[in-house]
Amino acid sequence: MRIEIEWPPWVVEETRRIDKLASQLERMAFVVRLSELNLQHASGGPFAAAVFDRRDHALVAAAPNLVLRSGYAIAHAELLALALAQRVRGVFDLSEDGGSYELVTSAEPCAMCLGAGCWSGITALVCAARAEDVEAIGFDEGPKPVDWRTALADRGIEVTCNVLRDEAVAVLTRYRGAGGVIYNGRATR
Repeated sequence: MRIEIEWPPWVVEETRRIDKLASQLERMAFVVRLSELNLQHASGGPFAAAVFDRRDHALVAAAPNLVLRSGYAIAHAELLALALAQRVRGVFDLSEDGGSYELVTSAEPCAMCLGAGCWSGITALVCAARAEDVEAIGFDEGPKPVDWRTALADRGIEVTCNVLRDEAVAVLTRYRGAGGVIYNGRATR
């Protein structure tokens, strides 16, 4: 048995153009651009993520959200970017190769992606939109610890939020305004 997720050709084109992005703002601008392109190409939800090597800021892997395209609830951008980075580096725990890796994502991680971040071996997480921004358009972020940032910090993962938040929220707003599918929107209240 095999699970396959077809990668949109535009992702390959966009990532091929990137080598190193020195500043956090440049890295986030790249990720927000991927989320916008995901809307333009109708390949998935309004999210994207990338993994960068913190030593030289080289792009290791990038992914858009492909839930709708693949039909898999687990095809979140963070999970796909982490899986691809682990494959590129040849390890299931990115810290095994002695490196330091940063996950840059267009929105705070949902409950599922938060767990993956804990076990992936990343040493930093940089987020744009907040959970409340994502929930405002109808998505369910799942049950996350209230103080999830401290929980990650306790595991040695630096967390930075609100980097280009307005730009990422604009992508979410365009997605909702265009009638984008809100999957996993069944929060229990």
